[in-house]
Amino acid sequence: MEEGLKKFTDLLTSEISKVIIGQKEAVIHLLVSLLARGHVLMEGVPGLGKTLLAKTLAHVLRAEFNRIQFTPDMMPADILGTQIYDLQSRAFRLRKGPIFTEILLADEINRTPPKTQAALLEAMEERQVSIDGKTFPLSESFMVVATQNPIEQEGTYPLPEAQVDRFLVKIVLSYPETSEEREIIGRYGGGAASAHDLDAMGLKRLPEGEWAIRLRKHVAQVKAEESIVGYVQTLVAQTRSSPHIYLGASPRGGIALLRTSRCLAALEGRGYITPDDVKRMALPVLRHRVILRPEADLEGLTPDRVITGILDTVAVPR
Repeated sequence: MEEGLKKFTDLLTSEISKVIIGQKEAVIHLLVSLLARGHVLMEGVPGLGKTLLAKTLAHVLRAEFNRIQFTPDMMPADILGTQIYDLQSRAFRLRKGPIFTEILLADEINRTPPKTQAALLEAMEERQVSIDGKTFPLSESFMVVATQNPIEQEGTYPLPEAQVDRFLVKIVLSYPETSEEREIIGRYGGGAASAHDLDAMGLKRLPEGEWAIRLRKHVAQVKAEESIVGYVQTLVAQTRSSPHIYLGASPRGGIALLRTSRCLAALEGRGYITPDDVKRMALPVLRHRVILRPEADLEGLTPDRVITGILDTVAVPR
């Protein structure tokens, strides 16, 4: 089991790194979410490769990929599709929207009004959509990768807490290291290479087949000792008792932290969870599930800093 998943991790990370230079932790978090059947919210300033990362992942996985550029005038039907009347058959048929795919890139999701954002809720939670009173299933591999810009807030519609909580992890992309940035500029600044021409890059792709289902069955075999479950519960409870946090993580956050820690252990080639797995997943899983008090914001605190402080104070199980 462990050997197969380790080969899976090594293959994907090595192939993605041919296109995406740096951002190694973001790649791991994407793979964790993939195995956990969760959705991802990626936040970062323009130009860090958010769109390219999702597109490259889908290419290597041989997954069907659609991209939606969210705008203020977008309607739910633009995402879900609509029923149209076919004159030949004299019956209504579904004209599917871009949500009928395997990996959906929801680009700048905070640029569209709440009514359109909410159109994703049922799809993300139940992997189905309702159109004109009829329910249509989505792919078992359906995964939303949403992006947003943390700086430019004019004309945006912040995601409501109910929808933010539907994302398994929130990945924050930062600027690359000096050496990585030099390599990016040298590779793509000459004009000969195009980062979006993935076919020309000769990337190895996973063989066709139900590989994801088989891998997820292996993940379920990873053991979580009672001490690890207690550690996760304590961390989540501490977010609710911290003086800096107005709203802490719910039990759903604890479930997400244990699930992602299990997937991370599997990707690392282990059949058991360690406290380091939990620590490594704590920020991406919890940072979007806590709301700081106004005075904490004034003090310059961030969710990441507060959660890191909690990790430093909670005793690690032996």
